[in-house]
Amino acid sequence: MAASHSGVPTNSGLQDTSSDTNDEEKGELCPGFKDVDAFVKYGLGAVLSATKSSAALPQTGDEFDFYRSFPGFQEFCESQGDKLLHCMSQIMQHHGCRSHMRDRNKLTGLEERFDLVVDSNDVILERVGILLDEADGVNRSQQPVMPAGFQPPKIVVSSWNRKGSGSGSRSGMFRLLHAKNVARPQLKFKEKVDNSNTPFIPKIFIKPNAIKPLPPYFTNKQIRKERPEDIDVPAALADFIHQQRTQEHVEDMFAHPYQYELDHFIIPERLLSKPEPQMYKPMAETNCSFIDTLEDLVALNEKLCKLSEFAVDLEHHSYRSFLGLTSLMQISTREEDFIIDTLELRSELYILNEAFTDPAIVKVFHGSDSDIEWLQRDFGLYVVNLFDTHQASRALNLARHSLDHLLTHFCKVDSDKRYQLADWRIRPLPEEMVQYARTDTHYLLYIYDCVRAQLLDFNHGQPGLLQSVWNKSRDLSLKKYMKPIYTEESYLELQRKQKRSFNTQQLTAFRLLFAWRDKLARQEDESTGYVLPTHMMIKISEELPKEPQGIIACCNPVPPLLRQQVNELHLLVQQAREMPLLKAEIAAQKNKGLTPIKKTEITLFGPHDTSRVSVTDLHPFSPDELPVKQGTLFSDDDNKMDVDAQKTSGLIAAAKITLFEELEAQNEQESLPVAQMKARRIIESFENPFRMYLPSTEVHVNKNAKFDPSSKIFEISKRWKLQSIEQQQKELEEKRKTKEAKEQIKKVTEERNKAKQSYQESLQNVATVRQQAAESAKGGAKKRERVASEVGESTPKPSKKLMKSAEKPQKTEPPAQDSFKPFDYSQSDLNVFAGSKPKDNTQFDPNRQGQDFRKKRTPKGQKSNFGAGGKSMSYLAGKSER
Repeated sequence: MAASHSGVPTNSGLQDTSSDTNDEEKGELCPGFKDVDAFVKYGLGAVLSATKSSAALPQTGDEFDFYRSFPGFQEFCESQGDKLLHCMSQIMQHHGCRSHMRDRNKLTGLEERFDLVVDSNDVILERVGILLDEADGVNRSQQPVMPAGFQPPKIVVSSWNRKGSGSGSRSGMFRLLHAKNVARPQLKFKEKVDNSNTPFIPKIFIKPNAIKPLPPYFTNKQIRKERPEDIDVPAALADFIHQQRTQEHVEDMFAHPYQYELDHFIIPERLLSKPEPQMYKPMAETNCSFIDTLEDLVALNEKLCKLSEFAVDLEHHSYRSFLGLTSLMQISTREEDFIIDTLELRSELYILNEAFTDPAIVKVFHGSDSDIEWLQRDFGLYVVNLFDTHQASRALNLARHSLDHLLTHFCKVDSDKRYQLADWRIRPLPEEMVQYARTDTHYLLYIYDCVRAQLLDFNHGQPGLLQSVWNKSRDLSLKKYMKPIYTEESYLELQRKQKRSFNTQQLTAFRLLFAWRDKLARQEDESTGYVLPTHMMIKISEELPKEPQGIIACCNPVPPLLRQQVNELHLLVQQAREMPLLKAEIAAQKNKGLTPIKKTEITLFGPHDTSRVSVTDLHPFSPDELPVKQGTLFSDDDNKMDVDAQKTSGLIAAAKITLFEELEAQNEQESLPVAQMKARRIIESFENPFRMYLPSTEVHVNKNAKFDPSSKIFEISKRWKLQSIEQQQKELEEKRKTKEAKEQIKKVTEERNKAKQSYQESLQNVATVRQQAAESAKGGAKKRERVASEVGESTPKPSKKLMKSAEKPQKTEPPAQDSFKPFDYSQSDLNVFAGSKPKDNTQFDPNRQGQDFRKKRTPKGQKSNFGAGGKSMSYLAGKSER
């Protein structure tokens, strides 16, 4: 407000008019200010001081109420407030707004004043916008926009677009630079622009100054002109036929035509010696020729072939073309300047290859990274023996490496860069743009001499640094133009650059919009920024409007092609809205795994970053606070990883240092199942995230240092081993016990198998009781002889009644001997029962069980044996009686 007040006179409107006329006579913009710069500088200072003063006032609240209690402070505030309101009223009157700012009679006076201020600001800012548009050359009226040559001059209204007035003139002239009705130059091109989604093929068909001849693919025009769409067959078959025809020329199609010449190019000795800088001519004394016909171009080529060096620069336009257009070429020699209309001579500029590829002529560029590609793309021009002053500036470590800085540093010339982004398709070119184009190359040869001399002085007369600049310039000459190729994953790179997190619907919309924009830009030969700027595409993807009007509302201003295709865009957005909605963490494809569901409360806390805090100071994690959801690795068909709830209680793992551990042979891998072996291989395939903190494996460490008590490594290793010695001993003890248990089980199993085998062999030759009774009946009745307890031992299966009788001999009485006839065992072969006896072992044996009981109960074995035999026979007799 203070700034506005300082610039607004306090007199009436008539006095303002008279003062303005006096200012024009005196050459001043307004009283006290000779030009706009002085006025703006004073106004910014006043605004800055007012801002500082307002910041020093007491804040609203207790502090202000306290100062308000003093009458002096209250009176001062009221007086200053009246002055401010009076100043604001004058500004509003000056702009034709309502200005009743001092009316305090109404209760709603404060609200009305606020509304007045808002309305007045809108009016003032609207007028400022109109003036800026006029300064830009944008005509708000409905009159047709005229080219620059027919546009009437406008008075400069600001300092940024005014020419320097050293002679005291009040203002310069400004002409229209951005015209909206420029005819598209692509319509005049003899060869149509190739925006297809195929790799770029060089345009060269004649190779001047060749050491290695040009491949036959480029010289045969019939092969070059063949296209898949020209073949009268279905599209798929046409592509196949074209591919087969061009398969043998693939290497030639994508190779640099001058690769061999540049690889074998040797810099002459004269270019590595210190030159004497040759002063440039003043621009006013230098002739400038505008080349727009084929005859002039041929004459220019003949002049260039006779020179030893010349400077080159290009002007480019990329907004209204998909691949871009080289709109102008500037060439400067020591004597004169040339400006070539590349839009008019686009198909004839290959003639300049004779001079551009001559290794005896130096071509001086500044920042040729893009220029080399543009020459190949539009004209089929290549450069041999290039010197880039930008690379020389970097080698000299200058403060800045722009051409503007080099002009100021070496030539003491201030260049005007306001035409750098102008529309260079305008024809005829305004004089200001012609002078700007000349400046880029007119002084470049002098800068070329100066930087070569400084490179030699900087390196103490040795040509090493200068040689490196020549080598870097040659590498730039080897660059090949690459067309932008659309793939199904092209949108991911742009999405990563924007650093936006999309869900599945938003990501699908972004992918569909990206494909639509690329396709339409290629068809209409417009840039993607003209069809649909990236920020608008992201806005539509995030909002996902349900109606076509919502799509238009997301764009300000609305691109023309989007307004025409809004219904098609609406269908794409609807298609994206039909996708299943997933969370942002798993929206990106091929990025599946263990993902935390809930984020930690401390946003800057990293669970693995323990470099500056102790374990006790870390943020505590509980299972309820940070659960981990299960995911799959690589694909849905692979084995799923089971997450143990006890192991996922937090993201902090105990530190495990393996630097000083001895390497152990992993013998257990052979016994692992296939699933565990696969899991181990997967785990080993992941890289250690702390790899950068570990020592390099290439560093040689003496192995004897671990066993040398005087070394530090031995001390650290011993200390580390002592800390874990108890754990190692426990593990060894457990391994030993497990091994012994396995051996014991194996031994017992072998003994059991042997006993079972011997027992089965003994049963094969034993006769049954009925067989023995039949044999005894044939042999006659004889008295029974009692035999030793071997019969009892050899009985294969003693009954339970026999075992009970052995336990209680006093209760069971043997039957009378008169009641049965004893069996005569003299006729039997008792050696069968005395065969192979099993060895004593701890296993259960039914044959030994009864004998063990009898040995324990009766100390005298003979009586028990007879008793046992009697019991046995009584059992048999009783059974026979039954």
